[in-house]
Amino acid sequence: MNVEVYRGWFIAGSLTLMLVAATPALTLFINMPSGSERFSELWLLGPDKKAEDYPFNVRVNETYRVYVGVGNHLGYSAYYRVDVKFRNQTQPLPDLSNSISSPLSSTYEFRFLLTDGGTWERRLTFSFQGEPAFISDVLINNEVFPVSCSSTWDQQRSGFYYQIFFELWQYNVTSQSFRFHNRFVGIWLNVTSS
Repeated sequence: MNVEVYRGWFIAGSLTLMLVAATPALTLFINMPSGSERFSELWLLGPDKKAEDYPFNVRVNETYRVYVGVGNHLGYSAYYRVDVKFRNQTQPLPDLSNSISSPLSSTYEFRFLLTDGGTWERRLTFSFQGEPAFISDVLINNEVFPVSCSSTWDQQRSGFYYQIFFELWQYNVTSQSFRFHNRFVGIWLNVTSS
């Protein structure tokens, strides 16, 4: 074989090796479509930061703790809001099939910015004032919020049931407002006397 053939193979092999070696660095500058689904996640954890031991049988004037979290997998940074809402067993939840939030007023909210791949998690403490049949106030993170919410005795489950739930909202740059992001989580609470 002559020198020109070896030179051609050497150049082709060198360029191939350089391209393979540079691929990880190129991914920092070239955004290739991943084909994976883009989404936001919303979660609720119990007092030990696990998906267990959520408060259920709760008493008025006692404090309970949960953790709420959000993960951003949208492919871009996003500004979020988590609304904390309180309801009895007859008041409406969000309608996920139509992407409509609950019409109930937000009792408390968190606002934060998350980069793509980032997570946010916060502790939330809550307690209730009033009687099991009528909750006058909800204390969230040591702040008092009037709710004036009543519940009727549930014969079948033997209790006064309420729900604390969390809706995820995302800021829409075009409309310059927050929009319901079609995610919510919550826990049922059987409220008893202290």
